[in-house]
Amino acid sequence: MIKGKRQETISQQEKGRKAVELEIRLSAIIGQAEGTWGVVVEEQGSAKGTRFEHVPDELFIAESVIKVPIMAAVFAASEQGHFRLDDPLVLRQEDLVGGSGILYALSPGLKLTIRDLVTLMIIQSDNTATNMLIDLVGKAKIDQTMIDLGMRQSCYSRKLMIYPLDITENNKITAGDVASMLGQIATGSYLSERACKEMIAIMKKQQVRNGLPSQLPNEEESNYPAWELPCKSGWDTGRQHDVGLLYTNNRCFSITALSKDVTAQSALNTLGLLGRAVYDYAILAVD
Repeated sequence: MIKGKRQETISQQEKGRKAVELEIRLSAIIGQAEGTWGVVVEEQGSAKGTRFEHVPDELFIAESVIKVPIMAAVFAASEQGHFRLDDPLVLRQEDLVGGSGILYALSPGLKLTIRDLVTLMIIQSDNTATNMLIDLVGKAKIDQTMIDLGMRQSCYSRKLMIYPLDITENNKITAGDVASMLGQIATGSYLSERACKEMIAIMKKQQVRNGLPSQLPNEEESNYPAWELPCKSGWDTGRQHDVGLLYTNNRCFSITALSKDVTAQSALNTLGLLGRAVYDYAILAVD
């Protein structure tokens, strides 16, 4: 987060005109981008009203964005008394998988709290931590959580970096479903306000920030309002996603951006442009 003070006050009528300009700007960014994009931007809270959609119902391979509903499933199971987030789990040899994260390089026998595993899953996209949490809560709990979050077109099929012969489906999401999930978390509507705040606090510690936040003002640009963007990305060859909540100027916008048939460098630039477009709109203060 950075600090700053630039602010422009506008009327509701002007806000409507600026919202149209935002839609035009977002559409232009997507139109000039390579590949296929699913994008939803929505203002949250009492000022809810601004919403932009581009192919919100198209299915994309979820990559690590699936880790956000898995986090929600863990919190749900904890709220229901199945365990405490401070309970420890032991890292086993059979838990270790490659890809992103750090646990695969550590020694079996290590004890970590469930909360720490959730944190590693989100901020380092740790695949080993993810699979340990999937084993903890089970597929049925993840499926039900996704339904409860409004993710009715999306699906969880399998663990990360494990490819069972009897499961050929990938984990799938749509931009509309992810936007529904983010909206519930942003407004404290899922489980409890406390649980939602804690999930957002974990996402604020995100260490992979080369997507939506990458073109937002930095600390040297002190004349711009402060911002925070708790987020979760996901990527593989040809795919680059980032989803999160942009907080600035006492406003909150959920941003979902999913892509396929893209190169990493080009898609990351597109994500940065999308994040900056929403920020430039959000810093306008409405009477």
